[in-house]
Amino acid sequence: MSDYRLFAQRIGLIGITNILVNLSGIILLPILTKTLSIEEYGIWAQIIVTIGLIPSVILLGLPYAMVRFLAGAKRREEIQEGYYSIYAIVLCASLVVSLVLFSSSRVIAEILFDDNQTIVRILSIILFIECLNSIQFNFFRTFQQMKKYASFVFIQACLNVILVAYFVLSSYGIIGAAIGILITRSLVFLIMSSFIVAEISVKIPRFTNMKDYLAFGLPTVPGSLSSWVVNSSDRYVIGILLGTAFVGYYSPGYTLGNILQMFAAPLGLILPAILSKLYDDCKIEDARMVLKFSLKYFLLLAIPASFGLSFLSKPLLMILSTSEIASEGYLITPFMAVGAVFFGVSVIVNQIIVLVKKTKIMGYIYILAAILNFGLNLALIPYQGIIGAAIASLVAYLFIFVVGMYYSFKYLRFEIDIRFIMKSIFASIAMSLVILTRGPEGVSNVLITICVCSVVYSAILLLLKGVTREELAFFKNLF
Repeated sequence: MSDYRLFAQRIGLIGITNILVNLSGIILLPILTKTLSIEEYGIWAQIIVTIGLIPSVILLGLPYAMVRFLAGAKRREEIQEGYYSIYAIVLCASLVVSLVLFSSSRVIAEILFDDNQTIVRILSIILFIECLNSIQFNFFRTFQQMKKYASFVFIQACLNVILVAYFVLSSYGIIGAAIGILITRSLVFLIMSSFIVAEISVKIPRFTNMKDYLAFGLPTVPGSLSSWVVNSSDRYVIGILLGTAFVGYYSPGYTLGNILQMFAAPLGLILPAILSKLYDDCKIEDARMVLKFSLKYFLLLAIPASFGLSFLSKPLLMILSTSEIASEGYLITPFMAVGAVFFGVSVIVNQIIVLVKKTKIMGYIYILAAILNFGLNLALIPYQGIIGAAIASLVAYLFIFVVGMYYSFKYLRFEIDIRFIMKSIFASIAMSLVILTRGPEGVSNVLITICVCSVVYSAILLLLKGVTREELAFFKNLF
């Protein structure tokens, strides 16, 4: 029970932190959409997308290797050697790429950033720091120092909201927003560096195990890059084919639907280290139990949330953005919400593929999904506009879910509670009828509707015994 309690507490801690981080994005949304022009907001969306792209390549899959090879390390010398070897490689790679981006700012700005070279130059510096921060965040994740990890994530989110909002509201526009991100990343870098140095000191690495780290990590790079293509390349394609204004119309609805990934994010962070330890200790049944409960409690939240966001998309966007954006982009949310459910399930199930060190399979899955997504974007966006991009994303997420499930279950099967899923869907449909009946508009009515829907869903699910008393007692005892 103590192992499950610790696991659940960590999930809860990271889950709460992730909710707060997602709320920070929601807080910024009305500030940005109602202060910046639609073109500038489109540039903002491209900045965020690019911050997600470049590190996925520069990091060379080494964060995965750190978790897999160092999670069980006990000796300080072993930790120093492994961490600083990875850090040094990423430092060099990120510096080279950032210099290339800085020197190519004119061309990149013309293609993606509405000819704003200053943004590209600031972004190149942000990306350099972001890559180093990724390794530092991963240090705390690897050694399961989740309180520190959550604290730094929370600090970064708060600083980001405060500084970006300050510069934007002070009429510094999109340049100010980018500077806010740069200052935030720099401060967090300094804070985390001080903690890591205090814990393990500094050591010049000898790169003794880099061959093993790269052999494990490099096959994940195509998968990470392809994952970015699936999750974010639609913004680039929209920007190139339709212009940055349409990126501005698309992004709020996309962000709203994709907020469901906050339920899967803590599992994606914690499961690799937990499952690796259980698997290496030959506790296969415990690993199955962790996977079973992770999936069930993700779906417990994600299924009703996908229904709720789909039916509340337009009134929520009216509150969080402008009437123009809401009218243009509210249909994006249902596609992204359903896609986020499939993607969240994949995050959990595909841990099996990583666990058995078949990372090449993950790479192939995401490469094929990326090709499918990119091809559909090129085919659909010119004719269906931003709705075409949403359809392409949903199809790609469904592909990852189906193929990932097939290969994962070849190596390790665990129980999926189909009855619970059907009961959750039924309760969500009943909950959605409340939304359709009320037709809420305005902040107070939307909040009241959300509260009523939560009660309706919970009551119906309990009546249907979707969650048993034993499970509730088990969950209560975990905390």
